[in-house]
Amino acid sequence: MDQVRIFALGGLDENGKNMYVVEVNEAIFVIEAGLKFPDTEQLGVEFVIPDFTYLIENKDRIKGIFITHGHDDVVAALPYLLKQVKAPVYTGSLTANIIHDMLKKEGVKDVKIHRIKRSSKQTIDKVKVRTFPMTHAYPDNFGVAIMSDQGAIVYTGEFIIDYDMLSQQYLCDLNELSDIGKHGVLCLLSESQGVERSGHTAPNHRITSLVEPVFEKADGRILISVYRQSLYRVIEIIEICKRMKKRIYFHDKELRHLLKHLEDMKYYYLPREMEIVEKQFRDDMEDVVVVISGSGKNLFRTMSNIANHEDPKVSFRVSDTIIMASPVVSGTEMEATDMENDIYKEGGHIFSLSSKTVLSMHPSSEDLKMMLYLFKPKYYIPVKGEYRHLVMNANLGVSMGYSPDRILILDNGQIATFENKVLKSVSEHLELEDTLIDGNEDWDVTGVVLKDREVLSTDGVMIVGVGVNMKSKAIINGPDVQTRGLIYLKDADYIIKEVGEMMEECINSAVAEKRYDNLTIRAEAKDKITKYLLKQTGKRPMVLPVIMEINVGS
Repeated sequence: MDQVRIFALGGLDENGKNMYVVEVNEAIFVIEAGLKFPDTEQLGVEFVIPDFTYLIENKDRIKGIFITHGHDDVVAALPYLLKQVKAPVYTGSLTANIIHDMLKKEGVKDVKIHRIKRSSKQTIDKVKVRTFPMTHAYPDNFGVAIMSDQGAIVYTGEFIIDYDMLSQQYLCDLNELSDIGKHGVLCLLSESQGVERSGHTAPNHRITSLVEPVFEKADGRILISVYRQSLYRVIEIIEICKRMKKRIYFHDKELRHLLKHLEDMKYYYLPREMEIVEKQFRDDMEDVVVVISGSGKNLFRTMSNIANHEDPKVSFRVSDTIIMASPVVSGTEMEATDMENDIYKEGGHIFSLSSKTVLSMHPSSEDLKMMLYLFKPKYYIPVKGEYRHLVMNANLGVSMGYSPDRILILDNGQIATFENKVLKSVSEHLELEDTLIDGNEDWDVTGVVLKDREVLSTDGVMIVGVGVNMKSKAIINGPDVQTRGLIYLKDADYIIKEVGEMMEECINSAVAEKRYDNLTIRAEAKDKITKYLLKQTGKRPMVLPVIMEINVGS
């Protein structure tokens, strides 16, 4: 019987950075490759992506990477992975176009992208894989079922249950889900972000009834902000403008490019007479709707620039009606607060949609129960969300009659191994470390640099300099000890003296034992000094020993 291993390289106990791995015997299948936005203390970090070490070490076994839709939290890390691993990608047509744009921007070539239907069946390296359509804020979204003789391993992706969703590219087919359940599901991986909400998410994911009255009351220009990739919400805004005969200017070229993809695929068409193109737009126009979009923190930074008259296209004026159509998400709170302050300082007023009023298109408790009811899995693994969300999702499973030994709350890197339709072990654990990106091309080195920034900001730095005779290696000047952000020198003369003596001792001992090597001695001194400072100060500063070898002549 097949051996099955399931684990996450990201997406557990966090929002974003989703990456799940299913192994059927020797075949590896990767589902999602996303990013997350950094915590506020991660200075200079643009975004965070998963640790790909395991996948790189086993790249010859990777048979396919499945990307369920085009949101950053499931696809934006893909170019970084494909630079290291040239595995085939399976995704929907719209997402394939987005991935093509991303790979071109990052200079990644020779990648095979398979455009698959939302409802599809394929055999990859003797393993049958089935996709099934699910409703989400992005067209072409689907879930994945990987078949084994122990049963299917089902990943729902991000979804809601909405019986009024009639557009084919958003439609969910519950019959397909039920059919997979009838054939036997070993394990169900279902997202957890909206689990604390009761009932169904629909119809509270729609903004039309809330935004339309604000449009009707507005006398002049309307500035409305929305996350670029919330395409369902963007289309809602366009439809409101269409009904109210408002013309639209898209502030963000990338959103307009995304809409062009929709038009090319005949998913949605924006009437040309509604749009004000960039060459026609003037900042003094009154009866116009300016759609301002971006991703993550950048959306709120753009709004701040407009409020502070620092944007080259649009400047805020008091007569503007401002609508924040995208509620704040985790990791962007500080930028959102700064943006609101900037607008209020200019005398503006904001109509904000609360995340409690307008629900994100993630499953609430009744949606999640529907998945358990239709798939009838033997084991249940909550994924996607902070730890409290995973626990609440597990408790929901218990309320549906699942015993605790059938529900797995895993950590990133923790491997669940199944044999003969039974969970055999969760003891194996991969050591993972997030990869931090600050926008530079050399992202591998960047992670080290950003870690150093964090150390400098919290524990400071100590530089210990010594000059030695190039030939004899005898100390001829120093040691000179300098610190920044660690201790107040006048109160810690004894620490400075002790550190200097430790540096001298390392050099003298190595010379006496005839093992002197500049790099080796600096590493040895760094280790000893770091341990001493941790004991004395409780801090672990960046320690930089410097040994200058000086040619003093004969």
